[in-house]
Amino acid sequence: MENAKRAVFFDRDGVLNEDTGYVHRWEELQWVPGARELVGRLTREGWLLFVVTNQSGVARGYYAEQDVRQLHEAMNQEFVRYGGRITEFSYCPHLPGAPVKAYDVNCSCRKPKPGMILQLLEKYSINKKKALLIGDSPRDVKAAERAGIRGYLFTSGNLESFWDTLCKRLDDFYE
Repeated sequence: MENAKRAVFFDRDGVLNEDTGYVHRWEELQWVPGARELVGRLTREGWLLFVVTNQSGVARGYYAEQDVRQLHEAMNQEFVRYGGRITEFSYCPHLPGAPVKAYDVNCSCRKPKPGMILQLLEKYSINKKKALLIGDSPRDVKAAERAGIRGYLFTSGNLESFWDTLCKRLDDFYE
């Protein structure tokens, strides 16, 4: 267990970038203070970093899945400038009752369901005791709990400062 992979799962809108409503273009993205710096720092410390985000704007017809993937690619290019990298972005485009019928799905990946987290835990062989999620909504924390990992609520401020405060409660991650 000494070499267990440590992982942080981030919700996207409201944690890494400001939640200004259905963000899907680079020009719209406004970073949460400390987000880029924290991703760089955690990457250098050897953490696996993931984004798990509901993207119902796809199901509502506001934008396409390609727009989501392009934004995630641009975000990762920006993280590289800070010495960081998101290991994998995962998103759920589904929404029960969606106007775009192809996405009118009651899936296991839409948070608060844990599907995205569980898939990544398995794919990367991550020990649940060494994983946590930071989200800005109770549904994010619920998804983490349902996946068997710890979930923490970030509501505003500087994400890197939030992490520093959180770390005081995470001694077992640094054993």
